[in-house]
Amino acid sequence: MENKCKCDCYCLYKDIVDIAKNSIKKIKIFDNMYTFFKTFADVTRLKIICALDEVGSMCVCDIAVALDMTKSAISHQLKFLKENKLIKYQKKGKEIFYSLADNHVKDIFELGLNHLQEID
Repeated sequence: MENKCKCDCYCLYKDIVDIAKNSIKKIKIFDNMYTFFKTFADVTRLKIICALDEVGSMCVCDIAVALDMTKSAISHQLKFLKENKLIKYQKKGKEIFYSLADNHVKDIFELGLNHLQEID
């Protein structure tokens, strides 16, 4: 009964199970990945990412107008996105312009969007 697991199932393909277990053990950042993907789990943040993906960089006021929201509400979400390293900012005089942190963020957003549009 050595092939029996905690869920009362029998392991049919031990070599495949071993490969999967080893793969899971190698990744030490599942908690970080959870936080990263959780950042995408908000409609407002997705809309901000979409806007920045389309135009490159925007100030908080322009984002607020584009999303028909208050500057305060947008600032709150920008802070969350910035803390989770999905966006970056650059000061130009008194204005702060936000943009996607890198092409990885752009790619993840666009891949998710494309995937959902294809299956819809």
